[in-house]
Amino acid sequence: MDRQFIPVNIALLTISDTRTTEDDTSGKVLRERVLAENHLITDQAIVRDDKYAIRAQLSNWITDPNIQAIITTGGTGLTGRDGTPEAASVLFDKTIEGFGELFRQLSYDVIKTSTVQSRAIAGVANGTFIFCLPGSSGACKTSWDEILKDQLDARHKPCNFVDLMPRLLES
Repeated sequence: MDRQFIPVNIALLTISDTRTTEDDTSGKVLRERVLAENHLITDQAIVRDDKYAIRAQLSNWITDPNIQAIITTGGTGLTGRDGTPEAASVLFDKTIEGFGELFRQLSYDVIKTSTVQSRAIAGVANGTFIFCLPGSSGACKTSWDEILKDQLDARHKPCNFVDLMPRLLES
């Protein structure tokens, strides 16, 4: 029996002190790719690279039952202003360790050892998947094309994140 496509409700968050709606290339890349796969964008925002602003937006979205996944771009580097992993990880009920590991493995093919500077992470918070990607459009393409496109597709075998969604809040 063939599996049916199930659109996922996704919120997109760009973390940047300088980007605007007009020049948010990474946010545009993610938006185009999400929509091309027939998923739904429930919200999209830009917040400054401040862990409390990031955490506030993520918290707002993880309490919204209509949002099933959040993809962030930006703030995963090593500079003093990069605080996305610190902002998001305290909200996680569970960390998806393999996401960052796989992202860095795939990125190595493109940017070689520079991938060690990425702190891409993912987790689940209140039944919502959160994927924190680097701010470059190339990193967003790699993350979506090589990981998220399949894992957010209910038809992907042998398993995918969509299959888990109804069970994330089990106790």
